[in-house]
Amino acid sequence: MVMLDEGKQTAGDIAKDELNQSGSTNAAVNMAISGARGSMDNLTMMAGSIGQAKVRGKRLERGYLDRVLPHFQRGGRGASERGFIDSSFKRGLRPTEFFMLSVSGRESLVDTAVRTSKSGYMQRRLINAMDDLKVTSDNMFSVRNTANRIIQFSYGEDGIDPSRGVHGSAFNIDVIVDDALGTEGKTLVERESFEHEVAEDDLGAWEDASEYDGGEN
Repeated sequence: MVMLDEGKQTAGDIAKDELNQSGSTNAAVNMAISGARGSMDNLTMMAGSIGQAKVRGKRLERGYLDRVLPHFQRGGRGASERGFIDSSFKRGLRPTEFFMLSVSGRESLVDTAVRTSKSGYMQRRLINAMDDLKVTSDNMFSVRNTANRIIQFSYGEDGIDPSRGVHGSAFNIDVIVDDALGTEGKTLVERESFEHEVAEDDLGAWEDASEYDGGEN
């Protein structure tokens, strides 16, 4: 597996170098680099080599007696006999390579279908189990059901709203400190300018109060 992966990597590096030289004239390269769809590994499979077909992380073993396909000698352990595909999608696959790729493709197809159904049913069960829960407005933000029975004394055991918390904290303390001290991240404003702004604010507040009570105080 290691040796075959190195061979695929070498072919992929050559394909990447050629594709990168094309620059902005290659639409597939622009699509992969921008992150719109696909990756450079997909492009190497198109232009270089597809590589080893795998089932459960291993080379192909099952099939006919002592061989994966009847096109090979019994007991063969070579690269092509066990599912290595040196062709690319652009050049086209040989019939035996197509069969090998179909074997590994079935595993991913079944895995995707099974995983989707399991995760979907799990979500449905969770929704049905928690559809009558609510977070009350008491001091602890306790979680209760429709019968007002306490399920959790504090929401999530820590009282932190995941949509508002930051890295496990109930709020972003850095933002609050920056607003209070006039800082920006780790860059502090000069102390004199900060004190000057505070003095002007206090003076403005005193003038507003004097106008409100007619200057008596």
